[in-house]
Amino acid sequence: MTAGTNSAATPGPPGTPSRRRLLAGAAGAGLAVAAGVQQGSRAADLRPLGTYDVVVIGSGAAGMTAALTAARQGLSCVVLEKAPAFGGSAARSGAGIWIPNNPVILAAGVPDTPAKAAAYLAAVVGPDVPADRQRAFLAHGPAALSLVMAHSPLRFRWMEGYSDYYPELPGGLPNGRSIEPDQLDGTVLGAELARLNPPYMDVPAGMVVFSADYKWLALAAVNARGAAVAAQCLARGTKAALLRQKPLTMGQALAAGLRAGLASAGVPVWLNTPLTDLHVENGTVTGAVVTRDGAPGLVRARRGVIVGSGGFEHNAAMRERFQRPPIGTDWTIGAKENTGDGIRAGERLGAALDLMDDAWWGPMIPLPGQPYFCLAERTLPGGLLVNASGRRYVNEAAPYGDVVHTMYDVHDTDPAIPSWLIVDQNYRNRYLFKDIAPTLPLPAGWYDSGAAHKAWTLDALAASIGVPPAALRTTVDRFNTHALRGADPDHHRGDSAYDHYYTDPSVLPNSCLAPLRLPPYHAFRIVPGDLGTKGGLRTDARARVLREDGSAIPGLYAAGNASAAVMGHSYAGAGSTIGPAMTFGYIAARDVAGVL
Repeated sequence: MTAGTNSAATPGPPGTPSRRRLLAGAAGAGLAVAAGVQQGSRAADLRPLGTYDVVVIGSGAAGMTAALTAARQGLSCVVLEKAPAFGGSAARSGAGIWIPNNPVILAAGVPDTPAKAAAYLAAVVGPDVPADRQRAFLAHGPAALSLVMAHSPLRFRWMEGYSDYYPELPGGLPNGRSIEPDQLDGTVLGAELARLNPPYMDVPAGMVVFSADYKWLALAAVNARGAAVAAQCLARGTKAALLRQKPLTMGQALAAGLRAGLASAGVPVWLNTPLTDLHVENGTVTGAVVTRDGAPGLVRARRGVIVGSGGFEHNAAMRERFQRPPIGTDWTIGAKENTGDGIRAGERLGAALDLMDDAWWGPMIPLPGQPYFCLAERTLPGGLLVNASGRRYVNEAAPYGDVVHTMYDVHDTDPAIPSWLIVDQNYRNRYLFKDIAPTLPLPAGWYDSGAAHKAWTLDALAASIGVPPAALRTTVDRFNTHALRGADPDHHRGDSAYDHYYTDPSVLPNSCLAPLRLPPYHAFRIVPGDLGTKGGLRTDARARVLREDGSAIPGLYAAGNASAAVMGHSYAGAGSTIGPAMTFGYIAARDVAGVL
């Protein structure tokens, strides 16, 4: 892990750059101006690789939606992908999609309206994002989804009950707005299926599982509906096998469906083709300089380049430059090719950057091999989160981004990185943990790596993880007393409808809270991980990339994690990454086509 060590660079509140970041930003701006003057790479020195109306960088949700939209406007298009597989981080994800007033949720009877959505988004995002960008997302999101359904095999399901993350705010919906892809037969892709980026975590063998199922699978040992959902997942898998299908769900379905749509539209996707620079002629971006077949070349764009190349989560230097320590590249589950190539290319041309200090954060357990994004595990009753002092400091069931923001905020004065998720054996007897069934032992590698600890007393557990035993005992005793009453006066766990999504409805009076009493006790190391970074090129309501003075760089667009998120420093609901990525990819392509 690459962590900052300069005490003089200690950051202030969220969004406040440190002196080191300001100096680094100034240096970067100087380089950007110099690069802009050079007008990009010289075309005469580059191998010509073709000319298209639109060149799209990246084959994630943003890039493929942009390419599909451009093609359906009659524009010629090519998608350039750095990785040897298509799909980017979207293919690895659960593929929740947050787009208010979309046709799927309206058909399901969700009581959404444009006024509710606008009020809610404004309340969540605040002044961090211009109102016209918020309006553009809400206005064009439903049409973007409709285009995808009309021109690809993708269909979607409402994730009923998956609450907006702040349902108590004006316009918030406790039953949720999020959708996810329906089951897709991967055979529609033929041989191209082998080039689909694999998922972050495999579903259980023989089962077909949707994102919304995991809430119930975690409870399958103690809840009748959980057992029924597990049986449904197995039945879907059995049916698919009998039909000789290759069933895909979640991010695998989303990426495969978009790729199938591009294939039908005749849009080529060039893999192993990383972006090295943007090509500029007479002040306009007119192409992409790439490496293809081991040699540099130029792909020309008659009308525009759309950057959908992802964030910079795997670029240690950029994370150190822009984000709070401790930070690095070991705690992210974003696609490993996401090293900020598109962001840096835009910055070299004088593009402004926003939200670079932020990410799509989530508490992670740094397991051997790759970190594990901790959702249900920190919310289920019978667990609590403590810092190095053995004290609780956050509502464990809060939206995952908020948990990590708080982790960083308190860390300077009361170290919280790492934190520890403490549970008892009753918890382990009842609930799935990652993919480990209740009562089954955890892998030895978890203990060997220090990610997991176990002891027969709280004092022994405290000694194992290096926190004060008396403080941990006091914390657990206080938590237990309040949990029996179903209350959390310290951090209000269970006050929001969102808090109850990943919980156990059989636990009363508060499904979020249960005392820790049955040894042995378990501790899991928690670090500030992410699904990807959320800062990038500043864009306007038309997805055009902007300079610091607010002027647009002609011919250059951005969407997805290569652009600064329309969610600002917050997160409206499940799918707040992918929904806006698809929408602004759609907006960019429509603007290029002149039909926005």
